[in-house]
Amino acid sequence: MKSVIRLLRPAHWIKNGFVLVGLLFGRAIFKPDMLLSATFAFTAFCLIASFVYVINDLADSEADRRHPLKKHRPIASGAVSVSKAKILGVFLLTVALPLAWLAGPVVLGIVLIYGFMNLAYSFGLKHIVILDVFIIAMGFMLRILAGTIGIGIEPSKWLIVCGLMITLFLGFAKRRAELVQTSNDHRKVLEHYSVELLDRFISIMASATIITYSLYTMAPETLKQRHGDKLIYTSPIVIYGMFRYLYLVYQRKQGEDPTIDIFRDRHLLLAVLMWGVITMAILI
Repeated sequence: MKSVIRLLRPAHWIKNGFVLVGLLFGRAIFKPDMLLSATFAFTAFCLIASFVYVINDLADSEADRRHPLKKHRPIASGAVSVSKAKILGVFLLTVALPLAWLAGPVVLGIVLIYGFMNLAYSFGLKHIVILDVFIIAMGFMLRILAGTIGIGIEPSKWLIVCGLMITLFLGFAKRRAELVQTSNDHRKVLEHYSVELLDRFISIMASATIITYSLYTMAPETLKQRHGDKLIYTSPIVIYGMFRYLYLVYQRKQGEDPTIDIFRDRHLLLAVLMWGVITMAILI
């Protein structure tokens, strides 16, 4: 059972928190119908993400066995058999799609797009330089759209752009960490990257994230919200969080897994929690 849970990677479900962003910034967190739909959407994304992880680990099992760390993954190590992994994948898919439908037809369509896109990524697109990171970022954009237009919330265009910038930032930082810390033999796309190129991408996306978030806090649609003019005071926390993450990437040689990095670094975790609490206090 422990190996099955590891295969599902529940720690990565935190990424699906992007589905709930619309509730916060759309001030719909206390609307029962939207909250229920967002909960269904969040759960559907958790299950479809785990389905993708299972399929990806099945496809990469041979390569994972040659990796110093990934050889311990459940399928690569033999802790979970191929047949059991396939059954688990079918189960996850058959539960995820009805839940997405309960959230709404649009959410179902977005979840299907997410699933097909990630399967395409696992079976080829992950080897295409730059496009590989854009596909990862688009996965987060689909989460935001599922939690906004999917449940009847009009998304802020600035918020979508900011979400794209920060996910590209995290994606390129992840590639840099992989390039520095692991062998190029495992992830073929790393052969097309260099540390210098990724440093340029990271600098651009970090600057773009800070700028787009700041512009979002000053956008007319934001200022029209109750206490929306105070959202700009969260900008220093966002900037601190960005700088702290850059510190972890460049000085601590982290960044391969942003989910783990957030919980492992107390300063970054505190910044994220402070931002969440203050933003909720302002908007709700």
